[in-house]
Amino acid sequence: MDRNDSPQGPEANPPTGLPAVGRALWHLRAGNWRKAHEIVQDDPGPAAAWIHAHLHRQEGDEANAAYWYRRAGQPVCREPLEAEWRALAGELAPSLLKP
Repeated sequence: MDRNDSPQGPEANPPTGLPAVGRALWHLRAGNWRKAHEIVQDDPGPAAAWIHAHLHRQEGDEANAAYWYRRAGQPVCREPLEAEWRALAGELAPSLLKP
């Protein structure tokens, strides 16, 4: 994984109007680890903490990930990263789409 990569072209930015957690999920899926981490770094909410945990799992830092899972009130995930991303998106997306 290259944490410096960012998407290019017309899809290089998330849709306007997304809250911070939504933007972090978007960047996470787009492969922009650094931007997703930047967004959740100072967000005290449990959703951001869960994304933060997932990001540290991606980089192989299990101890740091465990800390963020505790902050999120989530069990430490042992599923494949893709399965966890789907769980994150499935759980968080409905709240992001509310007007």
